[in-house]
Amino acid sequence: MIVTKKALPRRTFLRGMGTTLALPLLDAMVPAMTALAASPAKPVRRLGFVYVPMGANISQWTPPGEGKLTELSPSLSSLAGLVDHLTVITNLELKNAYPGTHATSNAAFLSAAKAKWTESSDYHLGTTVDQIAAKHIGGATRLPSLELAMDLLATVGQCDNGYACVYQNNLSWSSPTTPLPAEAHPRVVFERLFGDGGSAADRLAELRRNASLLDSVGESIARLQKKLGASDRTKVTQYLDTIREVERRIQKAEAETADSRLPDLDRPVGVPAAYADHARLMFDLQVLALQADVTRVITFQLARETSNRTYPEIGVPDPHHPTTHHGNDPEKLAKVAKINAFHVSLFAYFIERLKATPDGEGSLLDHSVYLYGSGMGNPDVHDHVNLPILVAGGLAGRRAGGRHIRFAEPAPLANLHLTLLDRVGVRLDAFADSRGKITELLSV
Repeated sequence: MIVTKKALPRRTFLRGMGTTLALPLLDAMVPAMTALAASPAKPVRRLGFVYVPMGANISQWTPPGEGKLTELSPSLSSLAGLVDHLTVITNLELKNAYPGTHATSNAAFLSAAKAKWTESSDYHLGTTVDQIAAKHIGGATRLPSLELAMDLLATVGQCDNGYACVYQNNLSWSSPTTPLPAEAHPRVVFERLFGDGGSAADRLAELRRNASLLDSVGESIARLQKKLGASDRTKVTQYLDTIREVERRIQKAEAETADSRLPDLDRPVGVPAAYADHARLMFDLQVLALQADVTRVITFQLARETSNRTYPEIGVPDPHHPTTHHGNDPEKLAKVAKINAFHVSLFAYFIERLKATPDGEGSLLDHSVYLYGSGMGNPDVHDHVNLPILVAGGLAGRRAGGRHIRFAEPAPLANLHLTLLDRVGVRLDAFADSRGKITELLSV
């Protein structure tokens, strides 16, 4: 039998005036012989990390019991519909984060390495786990990795007990001396993923011309849709609808900012005023980046260490950092728990989005694994034991969840990093101070 049907290349792009738009994984991208048998496109493996600062009220974070995850804690309650994709891990530690600072909490989270104590530019840490993954699985994508944050301010000098601010500013390090800056502006992230970028003035001028990414590739979209089957046409339409919605929300935020009469000349264009709206938009951009296979490795700093952000929308008008120095005050502990639950609810929104996005035989959530947590345990004493850690997702259709792993003795967070690398196909014997892999996650 002679097979003449040609598969659509996986790295197919829609092109317009100055615009290149990647496509999601389609059934038409499988080899011709496989397509003839109606097999779905083979999914790729993706790895992500979400960092939250200043630990947790661990009594409200930790689920009861161990083994099968039958009941969630108050802080994790927003994840109730996702239990089958969720693993909570109790009693992990970061020994190399001591002497116990905010700077070392952030720095050690993905490196499990000891930060050099310096206020100058001779900083030194270690290559982070995301960058090790990027070197192995990021070569097939336009961006080997994507570094995101929520705070636009990147301070310089020393930020915490003689530690350079670089340790708090950056989660990702491609080498012990090379921190990777994170982007917090949704417009910049969107254009990095799908557009040619340009200066801030160029971007604003483009907005005023009401140019849309999708408008610029309209002819390419029309030609492509004629070549696709019904299932793929639906996938492409849903993907483009999502891009259009993200564009609309960015432009709405820009318009609201431009019309504002507040005397805030430094207020960035295109960043939603509400923290939760900003966070959800940044999570939506991650969904698009993974769906389009622009990148397969993402880190996201959901808030900075020592952040004084307030959360009046959830009944916490007090600055976050001072509140975490609770001194076992029940009122302050309750407020810390509210902040923890709020952050988790934003992550739950993201995980739901991944679950709802088709990818091959399953969803983006099935074919991704995300670590969510903090480099600090009890923020009142700045310790780095019993960290609040959870893992969501799966790989190749296998779910990573439905359990609570509780170690009797403190175990290195590096054990989890080594395990997650293994789950995305990166085989290493050791990472930082690891003592082995977490077999319960490898057996899923």
